[in-house]
Amino acid sequence: MPTPKKKTSRSRRDMRRSHDALDIPAIGFDKKMGEFHAPHHAFKASDGAFYYRGKEIIPAKVKKQAEDTETAE
Repeated sequence: MPTPKKKTSRSRRDMRRSHDALDIPAIGFDKKMGEFHAPHHAFKASDGAFYYRGKEIIPAKVKKQAEDTETAE
């Protein structure tokens, strides 16, 4: 197995590791819904609808099972 010809210095080792730090993820806050979300992304609110920039883009799904049981009776 190959081995290093020279010892890696502390400076080179630390420069190599300079990109290994973890970043804190960015979090946005929607004032209309009062929920946190990833910035520049649509998010699913607690009501089941998807929102982007304060506007509802995909409405919440209606449960069909409840409707089917009511009409069957």
